[in-house]
Amino acid sequence: MNTGQNVYLKQNVQVEPLFNQWYAWTYLVSPATAAMYISNLHLKIMQSFVSAPDVHVAACKNPAMLGGPFIRYGPNKVGEIKALLDRTMREQVHMLEFAKAVKSLDEMLTNDASGFSLEPLYQKIPDILKGYVELVYDLNNNPSFRFIEGLLYESPYYNRSSQSLALSLIEKDDRPFVLSTPRLEDERILMLHLPFKNEGLDELFKMKHEPGPFLHIKESLGVSDAEEDLFKSFFTDREEATINPRYDGDKVRIRYFGHGCILIEWNGCSLLTDPLISYKYDNGIQRYTFADLPEVIDYVLLTHNHQDHIMFEVLLQLRHKIRNVIVPKNSGGPADPSLKLILRHIGMRNVTEIEELETIDVGPGSVTGLPFLGEHADLNIRTKIAYLIRMGSRSIMCVADSNNLEPKLYDHLHDVFGDLDILFIGMECQGAPLSWLYGPLITQPLARKQDQSRRFDGSDYEKGIGIVDRFKFKHVYVYAMGMEPWLTHITSIEYTKDAHQIIESDKLVADCRGRGITAERLFGQKEILLDAQ
Repeated sequence: MNTGQNVYLKQNVQVEPLFNQWYAWTYLVSPATAAMYISNLHLKIMQSFVSAPDVHVAACKNPAMLGGPFIRYGPNKVGEIKALLDRTMREQVHMLEFAKAVKSLDEMLTNDASGFSLEPLYQKIPDILKGYVELVYDLNNNPSFRFIEGLLYESPYYNRSSQSLALSLIEKDDRPFVLSTPRLEDERILMLHLPFKNEGLDELFKMKHEPGPFLHIKESLGVSDAEEDLFKSFFTDREEATINPRYDGDKVRIRYFGHGCILIEWNGCSLLTDPLISYKYDNGIQRYTFADLPEVIDYVLLTHNHQDHIMFEVLLQLRHKIRNVIVPKNSGGPADPSLKLILRHIGMRNVTEIEELETIDVGPGSVTGLPFLGEHADLNIRTKIAYLIRMGSRSIMCVADSNNLEPKLYDHLHDVFGDLDILFIGMECQGAPLSWLYGPLITQPLARKQDQSRRFDGSDYEKGIGIVDRFKFKHVYVYAMGMEPWLTHITSIEYTKDAHQIIESDKLVADCRGRGITAERLFGQKEILLDAQ
């Protein structure tokens, strides 16, 4: 490859966003939750590995432990993990103090807030939290607090220098689980020490379709001469994918990209839900990849703030072509950071919050926010919403991982919207316990029985068919199951045919087909064409 000419970024360049060398997701950008995860998860995992690496090695060989808090390196990496541990404790002292103060604040409110005015308790707030929190009661005198998030992003607790990206080439689907193992230096990996908001990243990712000068992008991203040969390996002088123009067919076109990601196009407008896209390489499983997306994505719709539905790895690569993002509002509580603020601070533009039953016009169609119950272990988390999308005469309901906990909800929604055409429903109906995701945010001991009873469950057959019955859907698609092999690095899901989720979704599909309803559990890729009138 001649570095003096324009070149393309290869389609199989893997981009891992990192925070302190850990795979980054939303809770590692929001300052308050990032502090809790550093203190209560990252340090503990590294300390455990340094003291007993063989335990981690054994656990990573056990399929039942997939997704657990175990580092996927051998004992030969103890020195490097110990160095990262020491550096984290040295450089993140302010974040560790923040997490400690949050625990102290929780304890103070538990002991001292008894239904009387909270004003005197402001004097007891730990000094480093003063001015960053508001103390509140609910209507039954249960005390809590909220962070003044916008201010935290302007404080020392938001440090862009903790952000970086790891670039490498990917040739197959077999990626190890990423949330429990920090990324160490590797001769095959190029570390870009840049904040996620860096505009040079947009230039880089545009080069998947539009060639650009190699030396310019090298300089723009701060790649050193010593790193040039590795950086050069990520580029080619051959076009690997052409730009896809806007779809202007007369039918509504729906394409399933895997998990909760569907692309809906009609009359020159494109909507993409929960982007999670495969890279392009030969693997034998048919799929849509980054190369199959249109040159412009008018709207990205995000359903909820879980790491398999909001992936920085994908959003950063698409940022240059995304015009608008629609997200649910948050509750303001310590476990529910603002998704709007998070996305703005990674460089996403035109981020709009949507309320339940609020409708936003999207070109020739509309998007309405619908209530989303369940999947969050009964925590007061508001950052979750389902969508009703209308294109022409077609109505498409995307409920993601909603759990039909209260059937009356869908009776009420049917009274408002009537019968609908298409349902996309997740049926991961036997999810992980509360502590798997939110454990680092919990400041008081959690009983194991309580933890196990509060899970990230979506709808099973009975709950799913209840939704189908109420809206008389003509098409029902089970999605967001995490089945695709290019997702296990983030979902840690590997189903067998006897898995509860497979049995329940099979029952739903069979029942729908028995009634003459088009039904399928989606896998890999799928294109659906529907008359718009």
